Amino acid sequence: MTNASISSEQHAPDIGSRREQRGNIIRLSLAQALAGANSTVIYATGAIIGATLAPDKALATLPISIFVVGMAACILPTGMIARHHGRRAAFLAGTVTGVLSGLIAALAVIMGSFWLFCLATFFGGSYAAVVLSFRFAAADCVEPEWRPRALSIVMAGGVAAGVVGPQLVTYTMNLWPPHMFAATFIAQAGVAILSAIVLAGVRLPMPTIAERSGGRPLSVIARQPRFIIAALCGAVSYMLMNFLMTAAPLAMRMCGHSQESSNLGLQWHVIAMYAPSFFTGRLITRFGAGRVVAVGLALIGVSSAVGLAGIDVAHFWATLILLGVGWNFGFIGASALVLECHRPEEKTKVQALNDFLVFGTMAVGSFSSGGLLASHGWSSVLWVSFAPLALAVAALGLAAMARPVPSTEREGA
Repeated sequence: MTNASISSEQHAPDIGSRREQRGNIIRLSLAQALAGANSTVIYATGAIIGATLAPDKALATLPISIFVVGMAACILPTGMIARHHGRRAAFLAGTVTGVLSGLIAALAVIMGSFWLFCLATFFGGSYAAVVLSFRFAAADCVEPEWRPRALSIVMAGGVAAGVVGPQLVTYTMNLWPPHMFAATFIAQAGVAILSAIVLAGVRLPMPTIAERSGGRPLSVIARQPRFIIAALCGAVSYMLMNFLMTAAPLAMRMCGHSQESSNLGLQWHVIAMYAPSFFTGRLITRFGAGRVVAVGLALIGVSSAVGLAGIDVAHFWATLILLGVGWNFGFIGASALVLECHRPEEKTKVQALNDFLVFGTMAVGSFSSGGLLASHGWSSVLWVSFAPLALAVAALGLAAMARPVPSTEREGA
């Protein structure tokens, strides 16, 4: 094999025909819709089941925190599987954990075991980490100029997840009267199996020789200012979304609102998280990822301010909707920035590192959310959210003051 052919394999992986690219994006979007229901079900029920089963009420949101730990713990191994065996192998391995999550959670509810339920949410987090990597898989299978749009189209599949998840809870939570939510988790395992069937038809480029060998050391890549800004903004956007969404269902219950109101609020929150994805990619292409991230951070701040204005159902719903849109702009914009920070052969390990940092930061926020809500109330949760938000805004502002770098430029490429 000549040096020219090696270089071609490194920098121009086979992305298939236009028809195949469209087919991949459709399948990934559909899988996002099905698999995304896993996260919605856990967020809708985790704190409530936790409050019922936990030995201490302060541990009510621990299952959701364990869910986030599962995301952080499994993203690097998932990236390793993708780097050596391809993304589809990683997707199917992740689906196994999604099925296990549903079945173990159902068993935990039947047995009344808090710690078994925490194990189930750990597997649920592992599954969620794999699902979020669908966005980067979409970017892999199209030309560079289409990557932000492909990334956002796949994320738009979460709109359906925002309907499927809460409705799955609403229509199944009382099907097994002695064991509320047990049928919900059995149904969630079934939906994960459907997602696996969809993913089996995805055709993505196999890892190149250069990608398997690794490219530059991560320590070099992670010191890039653009990567630091991208990871920080992505981490803050996701941490604050998780921080507030974790506490919201239980806060609504504490304020006397019904489970159905909580489910509906969460449904609109998840729709708001993903519906803007139909045009977020176009906004990034037109205005730049940095500006889209800035708008997202601003919307998250507005959502907290609305939450502080009152505790009616309308205030909770408005907070959750604004939070969802803010997360979409902040997280997808930051993900687009990550695409500017690596060479083609470095993509899987750099993307996995970014997601590890994002989910690790989320875990910190999630662990603190339940205790803060139990000890100081919903308003304190909202006030605390402004601190990391200010840090991300300051970092983004400093980056904007520096010399702008065209989006087509690649660090060290």
